[in-house]
Amino acid sequence: MLYIIKVGSTHPVIASRHGDFEDWILTGLRLATVDARVVNAETGAELPHPAQCAGIIVTGSHSMITDDLPWSLRTEKWIPSVIRAGVPFLGICYGHQLLAKATGGEAGHPPAGKEFGTVPLNLLPPCANDPLFASLPEAFPVHATHSQSVLRLPPGAARLAGNTHEPNHAFRLGKAWGVQFHPEYSAEIMRSYIAEDAPDLASAGVNVANLLAAVVETPHAASILTNFARLVEAR
Repeated sequence: MLYIIKVGSTHPVIASRHGDFEDWILTGLRLATVDARVVNAETGAELPHPAQCAGIIVTGSHSMITDDLPWSLRTEKWIPSVIRAGVPFLGICYGHQLLAKATGGEAGHPPAGKEFGTVPLNLLPPCANDPLFASLPEAFPVHATHSQSVLRLPPGAARLAGNTHEPNHAFRLGKAWGVQFHPEYSAEIMRSYIAEDAPDLASAGVNVANLLAAVVETPHAASILTNFARLVEAR
């Protein structure tokens, strides 16, 4: 069983049109031989024992990692047991930050501030032999919506990808990966996020029209989910 650990929800207006984080992830995985189950950690659902898990994905969230909310701390304490068990793990956005924090890294507000929209991603040399990234080009666009990020990688982690705004967009620690970008977003979902946050973006001096014009589909980013699914199914 692959478990999707839900640690947040999208805006209600976006959910009404497109579904929620777990729906987008399930669509992107394209699982063929492994079943998936969603566990809502944010509402207190019991987290699975690592022995039950063929793979684990932790979703994004609109919460802030530095708030140390009870459900977040409980999930953080659970993650090392998953890492020790060698269960394939993928943390997305908040899940990426939670993975780093749970394994000795640091997450919080980055010096460059909020990153929003379709942005460039550059892969680093450790990607050459990485199961999720090796098949991808050296640079491609990804969707990003985050106010916090991984400020310091955990000991022993390999930095896999970044850009001028966010140096730690992806890392690997054993069989665990964290990605700050959103492989589960489609272009339409990214546009919906920009539209939903347009007043705040405009008040911060961001040109919303330019953000919308820059949105494109991100198939290479999306392949992170299918590559992770094939890794889980091969176990």
